[in-house]
Amino acid sequence: MDVDYPPEAIAFRDQIRAFLAEHLPSEWSGAGALPPEEREQLRARWRKVLADRGLIAVSWPTEYGGGGLSVIEQLVLAEEFALAGAPDRSENDLAGIDLLGNTMIALGSEEQKRHFLPRILSGEDRWCQGFSEPEAGSDLASVRTRAVLDGDEWVINGQKIWTSAGPTANWIFLLARTDPDAPKHKGLSMLLAPIDQPGVEVRPIVNAAGHASFSEVFFTDARARAADVLGGVGGGWRTAMTLLGFERGSQITTAATEFGPDLERLVALARQRGRHTDPHVRDELAWCYSRVQILRYQGYRGLTALLRGEIPGADAAIHKVIWSEYFQRYTELAAEILGPDAISPQGPGNGAVLLAPAPGTPNSAGCWMDQLLYARAATIYAGSSQIQRNVIGEQLLGLPKEPR
Repeated sequence: MDVDYPPEAIAFRDQIRAFLAEHLPSEWSGAGALPPEEREQLRARWRKVLADRGLIAVSWPTEYGGGGLSVIEQLVLAEEFALAGAPDRSENDLAGIDLLGNTMIALGSEEQKRHFLPRILSGEDRWCQGFSEPEAGSDLASVRTRAVLDGDEWVINGQKIWTSAGPTANWIFLLARTDPDAPKHKGLSMLLAPIDQPGVEVRPIVNAAGHASFSEVFFTDARARAADVLGGVGGGWRTAMTLLGFERGSQITTAATEFGPDLERLVALARQRGRHTDPHVRDELAWCYSRVQILRYQGYRGLTALLRGEIPGADAAIHKVIWSEYFQRYTELAAEILGPDAISPQGPGNGAVLLAPAPGTPNSAGCWMDQLLYARAATIYAGSSQIQRNVIGEQLLGLPKEPR
């Protein structure tokens, strides 16, 4: 496998390193070293710096405000930012750029692209994802939220749950049933609706680590413009599967870069606690190292597909299973190394954790336990491991579907 970067990517890497040297403090040790409140303030300032220099979505077309560069440059930027410990992106940006934005570029109308994409980049529109419902999680096609066309608007009634970043969003892309008489996979549409309107109520949900990372959203005669349907009326299932492909594949090219420093932090914890010579701990650390390397080469494979212009598909399920189950296992190993200290963890917590925490995160029991508690959801959100294995078996291996 040829994993060398082309000359233009190497030149771009030099530019990004010079940018980081100019804009990060000389004594910078990583965003993780800051308290959560200061990290949020820094994230907002950092986002403005990136937006002013066209570094928010470098691979988007220039006509929509992007950088017009290739996915290789996008990967280089992500690698250098991760290695430097630059402030991470908000969940609203992950939803707006990686998920909705990329899906809109692939499937949206020209009017939708020109209206919404620049607003995503400016931060004027902050997005969250409205898919799961109390009776429709893994079985996404069973959503009950209804949307009825009333003149030039959709009237929306229903409920969404486990909505990441809902309290900080002002827009939501949601899957709704627009044709109740059609088969359940064919009667769905993806609507784009403002949250800050009468008829939309957002209730935060506090997770096991004590952070409001999720929310439930209630719609009571809420409104969305008739034109704000992504992928066409009745095309919601295809649109949702495209978006989920981007969600499951969004970390393919960068997961190893994000998880690698945290593995080094775990090794340092084992040394600090005198567990680095324990044969069982060494064996577990070796397993973790092997998974990071698998993620690295999965990243190269995913990059090759992106360069061919392919939209992430069923093979993204393989990557989702690997990183989500690795996330749980290495945080469980941290708890094992901590021993009794894991029961009553001391030291600062890490705040809400998306994947691996930012460089500079303290190697404290409090941070590790925040990670462990958040990791419990990793094999559920973006599609449970059971569903991912069904996708792998049925769509990639050609195995028969499970009997209903």
